Amino acid sequence: MIVGTAGHIDHGKTALLQALTGLQGDRRPAERERGITIDLGYLHADLGNGQTTAFIDVPGHERFVHNMLAGACGIDLLLLVVAVDDGVMPQTREHLAIAELLGIRRAIVALTKIDRVLPERIEEARAEVTALLASGPLASAAIYPVASPSGEGIAALRQALLAESAAVAARSGEGYFRLPIDRAFNVAGAGVVVTGTAFAGRVRVGDELVLSPSGRTVRVRGLQASNREAEIARAGQRVALNIAGERLALDQLHRGDWLLSSALFAPSIRLDIDLQLLPSERHELTHWTPVHVHLGAQDVTGRVALLEGTSLAPGQRGFAQLLLNAPAHAVHGDHLVLRDQSAQRTLGGGRVLDPFAPARNRRTPERLAQLDALRGSSLETALGTLLASAGNGLDPQVLERQFNRPRTGWALPDSIVEIATKLGPRLFDEARWQALGQTLLDGLARFHAEQPDELGPDRDRLRRYALPDLERPVFITLLEQALAGDTVQASGPWLHLPDHQVQLSEQDEAMRTRLWPLLLAGQFDPPWVRDLAGELAVDEGAIRLLLRKLARLGLLHQVVKDLFYPDATIRQLATLAQQLQDENGLIAAAAWRDCIGIGRKRSVQLLEYFDRIGFTRRMGNARKIREDSALAQRPPN
Repeated sequence: MIVGTAGHIDHGKTALLQALTGLQGDRRPAERERGITIDLGYLHADLGNGQTTAFIDVPGHERFVHNMLAGACGIDLLLLVVAVDDGVMPQTREHLAIAELLGIRRAIVALTKIDRVLPERIEEARAEVTALLASGPLASAAIYPVASPSGEGIAALRQALLAESAAVAARSGEGYFRLPIDRAFNVAGAGVVVTGTAFAGRVRVGDELVLSPSGRTVRVRGLQASNREAEIARAGQRVALNIAGERLALDQLHRGDWLLSSALFAPSIRLDIDLQLLPSERHELTHWTPVHVHLGAQDVTGRVALLEGTSLAPGQRGFAQLLLNAPAHAVHGDHLVLRDQSAQRTLGGGRVLDPFAPARNRRTPERLAQLDALRGSSLETALGTLLASAGNGLDPQVLERQFNRPRTGWALPDSIVEIATKLGPRLFDEARWQALGQTLLDGLARFHAEQPDELGPDRDRLRRYALPDLERPVFITLLEQALAGDTVQASGPWLHLPDHQVQLSEQDEAMRTRLWPLLLAGQFDPPWVRDLAGELAVDEGAIRLLLRKLARLGLLHQVVKDLFYPDATIRQLATLAQQLQDENGLIAAAAWRDCIGIGRKRSVQLLEYFDRIGFTRRMGNARKIREDSALAQRPPN
C-alpha cells in the first residue's frame, strides 16, 4: 500500500510519519534549517503485518503545491493531517480537493497536536473535518486524534492503517509498464537511478524501456520494489530503477518524465478530457484559459479549449481539450489537475478520455458522442460508438496505447472485423464494411451511367468519385476485395462492373467508320492524329478523343502520343517479332526494321510498346535489342 500525506503547512505531517514508523525521512538542509517540508519525502516501513508500506510525505506550503501534486499521483490511501489548534486551513481544503480530483477514494484523518488543546477543541476540530468531508467521496473517512511527540493515539492509527492495507485491492499487472519519474539521482558505482510509483504492467531486470517524451531507449540494470532488491516490480509498488543507456546523463532526466514500454511511446500535445471545475471557484472558466496541467508527476502549461460552449460555471462538468505546450504521456482514465496560469490555486481537474485528440472536428455531435462513450471505464463499452463514427475504421495499435490494453486481452464481439491495409490493421463494424463495399459498387455504376463512352475510372479517380473521405490504403483494400470477388473487374488500369461495355454515340460511330480504313491502309505506319484530322477535315481534338475511347475499348493501341495502331495490326507485328526471336534468339534493331519496312525510330518504339503491354514477356525470353553501329549512324527514314 502507498500512503500519501496531505494537509496545511506545520500541521505535523512529517512528525506523524516519524511517530508511526520510527523512521525519519530524507530531510534536505534547507528543510532542516526552515523546519518545513519543501519537496517530497519517502519512507518505507513495516507497520506490523510483515509487509512494507510506502509513505510519501508532501509539503504543505501553498508555494509547493506542485511538489505535492507530483507525489499524490498513484497513492492508494490519503492520510489527511489536520492540527486541532488551527483546524481546517486553506491547504487542507486544496489538498483534499486535489485528492478527490485524482480519484483517491480511501482516506484516514489524523487530528494532530491534541496535547496542545483542551478536549473541547478536539471535538470542535472533529466537527470541522466532518463537515469538510461530508459533501465529497471521502465522507466516510475515519478520524483519529493523535499526539506525535508522546505517541498518544498512534497505536490506534497504526492499526487503522493496517486494516486499510488489508482492504486495498492489488492493482492489476495487466497492460504495458508505465512509471512517472518523481526523482532521479546518481548512485556511486551504479549510475542513474529513477524512482516512482508503477502505474501499470510489470518490469524486470534486463528489460528495455523508453523515456518519454525524449524517446531514448534505456535498459534496466537493477531494481528495488517497495524498498527491497527484486528481479521484478509491478503496478502499485514504489519502484527504484537503475537504468543505463547510450550517453545517458542525469541532466537528461526530469521529474515528470515517464519510463514506458515501447508499445506505449506516443507523446501527445492534445488531450480530450472530462473536466470538472471546483465548486469553490469564484469565476467561470472561459474558453482558451491558460493553465498548468499536472499529469502524473509532470507539470506542463497549456490552454483549455471547451468543447460544449464558451464557459464552464463553478461546479459544472463538461468536455474539454487541453492543448499543451510540451508533449505529455497519458492513457484513457488518467486523472489530472488544472491550476491557474500563475500556479496559485487549483481550478479543477478530470479524467483523460482520449490522449490522441483530433485537431479538427472536435466539437461535432459525432465527436461529442464518442467522448460520452469514453466516459465509461473500458474499451469494450466504448468501442461500438467509436466505430459508428469512425469512417476509416479504428487502428488497434492506437487503441492499445489509448487504453493500455494489449490486444491479447480484448473481448470484442463477432460483429467487428479486422481489415489488413498497407498501413496496418483497421477495425470495422462488419455492417459498416459491407456498406462501404456497396457504396463502391454504387459509385462505379453511377460513373458508368454518367460516362457511358468510358470503360471506367482508375483507382484514384474511383476513390475521389465514390468514397472521397476514405483513406487510400483502406480504399485499396476494399477495392481488392471487390476485385477478388469479381464484383468489380479491371481492364488494364480501368475499373468497371462486369457487365459494363463502352457505348459510342452515333456521331462517334460515324466518325469511326470514316477513319478506320485510313488506319488499316497505313499498315505498319498508320497516320498520325493530325494527318487523320486533315484527311477527314475534322477537329484534331475530336479525333484524338475518339481514338482514346477506341483504345479503352481495346480496338486500338496507343504506341506513342497521337499514334494509334489497330489491334489486328499490333497482333500481326507481335507475330513477326516472335518469329525473329525464334530464328535468332534476339531481336536486332536492323533486322526488325527490315522485316516491317519502316524507320528505325518507329520500329524501336513498337518493341518498347510490346514490352510495356506484355507481348514480349509472352514470347518467352526477355526481349533483347542489338543495335547495329553502322545503321545507328544512318539518319532515320
